[in-house]
This record gives sequence, C-alpha cells and structure tokens, in this order.
Amino acid sequence: MTTASHASETRRKPDFTLPAGGCDSHCHVFGPGDVFPYAPDRSYTPADAPKEALAALHDRLGVDRAVIVQASCHGTDNRAMLDAIAWRPDRYRGVAIVDGSFDDKAYQQLDDGGVRGVRFNFVRHLGGAPDMDVFNGVIDRIKGRGWHVVLHLDAADLVPLSDMIRSLPVPFVIDHMGRVDTTLGTGQPAFQALLDLARRENCWIKVSGSERISRFPFDAAVPFARALVEASPERTLWGTDFPHPNLKEPVDEVDLVDLVPRFTTTAEERQRLLVDNPARLYGFAA
Repeated sequence: MTTASHASETRRKPDFTLPAGGCDSHCHVFGPGDVFPYAPDRSYTPADAPKEALAALHDRLGVDRAVIVQASCHGTDNRAMLDAIAWRPDRYRGVAIVDGSFDDKAYQQLDDGGVRGVRFNFVRHLGGAPDMDVFNGVIDRIKGRGWHVVLHLDAADLVPLSDMIRSLPVPFVIDHMGRVDTTLGTGQPAFQALLDLARRENCWIKVSGSERISRFPFDAAVPFARALVEASPERTLWGTDFPHPNLKEPVDEVDLVDLVPRFTTTAEERQRLLVDNPARLYGFAA
C-alpha cells in the first residue's frame, strides 16, 4: 500500500503570492474510501485525501481555483471528483477518466458536473498504454464538446507517440512536463519532441511534477519549465499534483509555489500561467 504524505498539514506559507484567480491546474481528491471506494484493479492505494484536505491546502497556498484530475486509483468512477466540484462549482473544474461504456448521457452528466476533459494514462508502472480503439472512440465523442484530452506519458514515449499526438483533432494537455529525465539535459530528444509539440496551437503543457523529475529543492526542473513557458506562453499551466501519489519522499506544496517565479520572468507571464491560461481552457469566469 502506498500512502500519501501530507506535508501540506504544516503551517508554512509561500514566499510567492499567487495572483487573484490563481489556479492549481493539476490536483487530485482521493476518497474517502468508505464513501468513494477505490477501483478494484488499481495499481496503488493512496491515503485518503478528500475535498476538505484539498481546500485547506489551497487556503494555505493562496490558490483560488483548481482543476481536479481523476486519478487511476479511482478508475472510471468519477464520483469523488464530481462531488468536490459540486461543493465549489465556481472555483473547481474536472478531468475525467472514461471508457467505451460511456454514452452521450454520461458525457453530458460529466459536462454538467464541471468536467472539461478526459485523461488517458500511458505510464508503464500505472498500467501502460490504453486500448487505442477505446482511446480513438473517446476522442470522437469529445470532438464536438469543446473538451480536451490529457495525456500522462513517460518521457520515453514522447518521440514514438509524437505522430499520433500531432494528429489529434482536439486540444491536448501533456502532464508533468512529459516526465522527462532532467539528468539528460534540455537537448535530449524526448524534451526536444516535447518542445516541438508545445509550439502547436492545440497543445497545452503542465509545468507541474517538479518533484517527480528532480529532487528537493527541485533546481533541476527549472530550465525545463522555463523553456516550456518560453515556447508556449499562452498554453502552459501550473499545478501542485497534490497529494503526490506514489512518491516516497514528502513534499510541501509551498516549495512548488515558490518555484513559479523561477519558471517565469515577468508578472505578465505569471498572470498567463496561473490565471489567464487555465481560465481560457477550463471556462472559469473572467
């Protein structure tokens, strides 16, 4: 069993003050398991991190909005995520996990519940690539909804999957800077493939996951995030990935907030990254 370490329970606050309307564009709610059970075929079992824990974290960080991303441990049962959105519908949006069993009514219920995208996992230790017939069928269903698809990839998949990704007829979002290996530098083929994708008009990339691609104080992640913000200033997003499932070392999200000024060079860049870009993609009020 893997448990999430809630360093967020500390009282420390960031040195960097997020702007009004700042959005955590990648976070999760887990359970509570006795109300929203975890999927029987899950690859990991997290510690409960319910909506109240997420709200307390955001209050401490100064985050006003959030995008709650369905995680694989809950599978296609999106109820915990939808319950959290319904609790704060003006401040929360969601990204669902679906499969071929979802019909138009199910998609409409998700849309009404604040969902604006679907997520597919390609990461090997979380089960690997999806059934591509299901993947393509879901893409066909979301094309007319104004939704996007979120791709959770290993760095090793960025080059082999680039042609497929470029052919997508909907906006797509790549999680966690493509989980690149920071020891290989920004010139590595995987990161160069990611930069090529970032320049496409339908590509969005999250400069999240610094704690996944580097060790505290996460210096190694900075040049990668900075290069992505420079390549796509109007289509980059930031998030905490709370509560950091499958990480062995505790993370205090304060340290992730304090990376933002190092990812950006101007107040205008920070405004786009934290407020304007997520508002545009997820439909938050201006």
